[in-house]
Amino acid sequence: MMGHVLLVFLSTFLSVSMTSETFDAMEGEALVIKCPRWSSSAKVTWYHTDTYKIIPAEEEGSRIFSLKQFLWFLPTSREDSGNYTCVTLFSNNRTKSYNMSVQLHPHKQGVCFPSQIRYPNDTGRGKIVCPTIDNYKNATIIQWYKDCKPLQEERYYKREKYIFINNPVKEDDGYYTCQFIYTYKGNVFNVSATRIFVSEAKHSPLPPQILFPKDKDVIEVELGAALSLKCQARLGIKVQPIAVVTWDVDNIPVKNSEFSRFHEKTHFYQGREQEYYRETTLHITEVKKEDLQANFTCVAMNEMHNTRATVTLQLKAQPEVGLPNVLLITGSLVLLVAIAVSVILYQSFRVDIVLLYREIFQPRSVKDDGKIYDAYVIYPRSQTNEANFVEYFVYQIMPDILENKCGYKLCIYGRDIYPGEDTASAIEKRMQKSRRLIILLTHQLINCKEPAYDQHIALYNALIQNDTKVILLEMETIGTYDKLQESLRFIIKRQGTVKWKEQHTVHPQSSNSKFWKQVRYHMPLTLKSSYSANAG
Repeated sequence: MMGHVLLVFLSTFLSVSMTSETFDAMEGEALVIKCPRWSSSAKVTWYHTDTYKIIPAEEEGSRIFSLKQFLWFLPTSREDSGNYTCVTLFSNNRTKSYNMSVQLHPHKQGVCFPSQIRYPNDTGRGKIVCPTIDNYKNATIIQWYKDCKPLQEERYYKREKYIFINNPVKEDDGYYTCQFIYTYKGNVFNVSATRIFVSEAKHSPLPPQILFPKDKDVIEVELGAALSLKCQARLGIKVQPIAVVTWDVDNIPVKNSEFSRFHEKTHFYQGREQEYYRETTLHITEVKKEDLQANFTCVAMNEMHNTRATVTLQLKAQPEVGLPNVLLITGSLVLLVAIAVSVILYQSFRVDIVLLYREIFQPRSVKDDGKIYDAYVIYPRSQTNEANFVEYFVYQIMPDILENKCGYKLCIYGRDIYPGEDTASAIEKRMQKSRRLIILLTHQLINCKEPAYDQHIALYNALIQNDTKVILLEMETIGTYDKLQESLRFIIKRQGTVKWKEQHTVHPQSSNSKFWKQVRYHMPLTLKSSYSANAG
């Protein structure tokens, strides 16, 4: 049963099929997000998508914790921005993953709420529900805002979780924010949630806003080259009856200009929440010297009023070519070549360099990590009484090299698990006390329909707990790895394997062979960092 649950977890973590949702929140406030499609019989696990670290249930003093289908931030912090995944395990053993992207925004002076819209819009009939308030038990709304201004007019009917606008008109379109307080175990937190409201009116203008360019920007150019200047502006909600975005050159509209070098191209589009944008690009076929003294002004206009942003052009700085510059360029090239050669040499001789460093400087490992073994060895055990090379390798060659000559301590099933011990419990405890997991890949292991229990535990520790490194020894040529478990393929894709070749059987006790050097490279440091002088 334990092995089955672990396989479910592994298949979940390696699944690429998941739905996603984005949450934009204020820094320093409470945030509670909900895993969708949850039922009382389902089990939900939350974890950090990028690191696979599971988010545990609430502990004393914890700020981020999970509780059933909810993930809690009490309060949020800037570093909480990132991706989170909830995995729902249903009673029929089916799983579903949902990816939640959380973006935290700081409080900025003069700005009441972030411009990002976090929740779907309400349209039409005038009812605006406070987003996510149902995630916060016994929350109390203290204030509603429209475009950052408190709502105080009598035509707004305020209820426990929503407001109702009597006979909404296009002037009611805009951003509505509910601000409420939430009390948890005596601690009071603020929460603010924003959504846009769009009435059934055909359109609603907003004050024209030029998104780019910025006023007084300076654009670097080259004489004789072509140039394109884009101007993008937001003009309102839905298609506007009056919507103009155009360019002037020294206060003369480009359309009226006598210069054939200038021409415009305009298009419009609707963004999220039906916001209406226009973008006009000024194309200059050839930049001339007189353009450097001209003012290029983008004008955005709707039925409310107009706004402007002016940019100027300047020549790109041309570096002086002299002896200092020649020396600088030559030195830079020499440095780049030296770095490239160093990188190539390091990649080619990385294993030898690291082992030589350990031998010369004898760095000592930290021994207060609670571990007893340097590695736990997992291998396909023979179903018959006949001895085979893999078992000979595990019981004779590997201990001789890694224990006797290199000073490591291994835990081998059948040698270090004592008679009378509960096998499953003993395996799990030995792995928890090991710094590495060594897995021997053979055709017998690949073709085994029911992998051994210690293999389940090893993959769980490597992929979910993410606290134990794996060393894969390819004892036989596997080929394309297609028949391997998906979890093993994932590890191979990430770090590769150490391949045993036939010529190693001639002198298997040579710890200086390429194979054993690679194994030692992946092993942890030991107090006996320098192995026996008689090795190899």
